[in-house]
Amino acid sequence: MAPRTAREEAGVILEGPKGITLEQSMRFRFKASNNQAEYEALLVGLRLAEDMGASRIKCLTDSKVVAEQVEVLVEHIHREDNARADQLARLAATKKLGQLRTIIQQEIDHPSVEAEVVASIDTDHPDQSAPPDWRTEIKTFITNGVALADPAEAKRLRTQSNPTEADYVMREVHEGICGMHSGARTTVSKLLRAGYYWPTMNTDCATFVKKCQPCQKHGNLIHQPAEQLHCIPPAWPFATWGVDILGPFPVAKGQCKFLIVAVDLFTKWIEAEPLASISAHQVQKFLWRNIITWFSIPCTLVTDNGLQFTDRKLNEFLAGLGIQHKVTSVEHPQTNGEAESTNKVVLTELKKRLGEAKGAWAEQLPEVLWAYRCTPQSTTQETPFRLVYGSDAMIPVEIGEPSFCRAHFDESTNEAEFRVNLDIVEKIRDRALVVAKDTKQRYKRRFDSKVKPREFREGDLVWRATGEARKDPKQGKLAPNWDRPFCVRHNLNNGAFKLEYLSGESIPRTWNSTHLKMYYS
Repeated sequence: MAPRTAREEAGVILEGPKGITLEQSMRFRFKASNNQAEYEALLVGLRLAEDMGASRIKCLTDSKVVAEQVEVLVEHIHREDNARADQLARLAATKKLGQLRTIIQQEIDHPSVEAEVVASIDTDHPDQSAPPDWRTEIKTFITNGVALADPAEAKRLRTQSNPTEADYVMREVHEGICGMHSGARTTVSKLLRAGYYWPTMNTDCATFVKKCQPCQKHGNLIHQPAEQLHCIPPAWPFATWGVDILGPFPVAKGQCKFLIVAVDLFTKWIEAEPLASISAHQVQKFLWRNIITWFSIPCTLVTDNGLQFTDRKLNEFLAGLGIQHKVTSVEHPQTNGEAESTNKVVLTELKKRLGEAKGAWAEQLPEVLWAYRCTPQSTTQETPFRLVYGSDAMIPVEIGEPSFCRAHFDESTNEAEFRVNLDIVEKIRDRALVVAKDTKQRYKRRFDSKVKPREFREGDLVWRATGEARKDPKQGKLAPNWDRPFCVRHNLNNGAFKLEYLSGESIPRTWNSTHLKMYYS
């Protein structure tokens, strides 16, 4: 025997001696569970066997519940061995009475065993002798609006707010007269203290605070990096240079008040020159005189997006020499990190050397550059001078207190030793490259451990951090930290984005995700 579905049909096969077989299918006209259908099928089979005068029967069923609970000889079989009973159950679902005369069909109107009433509970007239139920007062308050007589007890009953009331109380507590634009958790706490409650108040307050325009516009700047660090791999000496402008300084000899600095990303060699103005023409002259004619044509030049670097004539000059010009995102100096860190070192050393004579910085610059070129760098563990020329420079201290090389100098063997140094300079550079890559990987792992990703897709509305240069000076300390919103126009990968105004007008330059955050409305 087997039920067809959970509540509809079942089938029974009764096999007697001498090959006599009786088949019966049944349909339930009441809702029955799987177990109840199995029991009904068993009872129908037992009645059929009793009508046939059977004195001894053996029941085969694929229901383990029936096989283990009924106190008769019932043997459990696998479902695939009970296929005929399953076919009868299917027949009960498709055939009507009289269409197949060799099979008995039956409809069962009600269960064989009716449910008994165990107890009756009257919720409207509770037992007076029973102890008081704490839910009764809450039920009375919800259904009839009758509050408790004791004010202290009545305050414990929270009011269930509808959406309109919830929006009002959140807005009043968050940005009303007594509101101070608190966070979601503080807003929820103030609402609970005031006696308000609804099931989704935590989620609603978090959403409300997230969409608050003043909170978004004046929110704290985000200092956690939003994108993993992408290092610029140094390919070979003098292939990639980073260029930046430092200043303004006190006016020096020749009316110089700016300093243009260039650093090779492989050897860390510095070239710098004081300038009276920072025009594109002066930048072009510096690149030609101090880099191209001394160290050959570089492959890549990395600068910020200053007007002197984005000038059309300068870019035509670089393109004519086959130099790839890479411009950093706005207010994202990390892209040109080598030049920025070099600027910091040069500026710090100038401060320490000048004392009160601030106007002498241009005269002190050659000494600062020489000191830097002869100092081992933490990235390569070598001096820039040795990576460029193959040998370490002789510094003034070796003259005042003669070193071993100075004391045992032999002009006849000096040239041969220099030739040996030139032969091994490639090995020195290869070792420096391995050390530099390892240093960058360690720094990248440390940097990436602090990353909190912020993903933006094309079409998303975003806030843009308001830099100090773009803040309204009239607003002073009250100027907002975030501007507009803007629309993401293109995702340039590696955290760089092109933005546009809501009117569709494109914004020049690229912006890094570090200075962007999602706009909620």
